[in-house]
Amino acid sequence: MRSSGDGTAGGAPGRRLGEGGPYPLHSSMADPMNDNIGYRGPTACAAAGITYRQLDYWARTGLVEPSVRPASGSGTQRLYSFRDVVVLKIVKRFLDTGVALQNIRAAVQHLRDRGFRDLERMTLMSDGATVYECSSPDEVVDLLQGGQGVFGIAVGVVWRDVETALSQLHGERVDTGETLIGHNASDELARRRNRAV
Repeated sequence: MRSSGDGTAGGAPGRRLGEGGPYPLHSSMADPMNDNIGYRGPTACAAAGITYRQLDYWARTGLVEPSVRPASGSGTQRLYSFRDVVVLKIVKRFLDTGVALQNIRAAVQHLRDRGFRDLERMTLMSDGATVYECSSPDEVVDLLQGGQGVFGIAVGVVWRDVETALSQLHGERVDTGETLIGHNASDELARRRNRAV
């Protein structure tokens, strides 16, 4: 649905975040990463393409908090889930295109509320003032024909980009603290530590 900057709804196609629509979401995309694996801040930054300063600020302000393990005092390491890293990358893309932080917060909350279901079909579109969810190519076309959409983020593409990046970086088993070496990592010291554990 089209929306003006003041939050009033118009009549254009597409769904504003939080609204129902003709394309209900259902679980069709399996999480490619194990729920028992977390990623430390530097790894999350590398995979999402952000700075550690951004990561820290977003965690402290509640924009994107680590869901595996929050910082609980001096010396503790935050651990981000795969899904958290996907959201970090989406936030970065929104910021790079000039979307207002208030609208980014709404998009992040929407993704949390959806439980990350059906992401491979979801496209987040924005005209700079409002973020829309489109779950089908028809909705994207309708939104663009209505003159509302300026740019879009195909969440499934972001998901695959993050999956590729994290496969080359280090993860951590939540239950044992064991460091997991990425497929292309060349850190021999970390490999030796894993064998010693």
